[in-house]
Amino acid sequence: MAAAGRLNAAAAWRAVADGLELRVKAQPRARRPGLQGLVEAADGPRLKLAVNEAPEDGRANRAICALLAEALHVPPSRIAVVQGAASREKTCHIAGDSAALAARMAEILERLA
Repeated sequence: MAAAGRLNAAAAWRAVADGLELRVKAQPRARRPGLQGLVEAADGPRLKLAVNEAPEDGRANRAICALLAEALHVPPSRIAVVQGAASREKTCHIAGDSAALAARMAEILERLA
């Protein structure tokens, strides 16, 4: 896993009109759930997330949304997987103020670095 300091953290998300789109790489069935930092993917950096749940019946996707909601201090209902629901590489949409959400993401990644 590459260190967050060597990757452009802001490339892992982008502001949209009604919030933020965050690119993530999921690790289902992990022993230790949580935010793992940035990892490089073929199309740019992604936030690596580990969850205990298996990727069956949408359980891992719901766990990813709950984990992001807790980290960003937003209700889970404001987060949805909008791309890659059946893949490890996903795009999540977080509804809210894009500037505030981007600032929180930057804080989180700074702590993980």
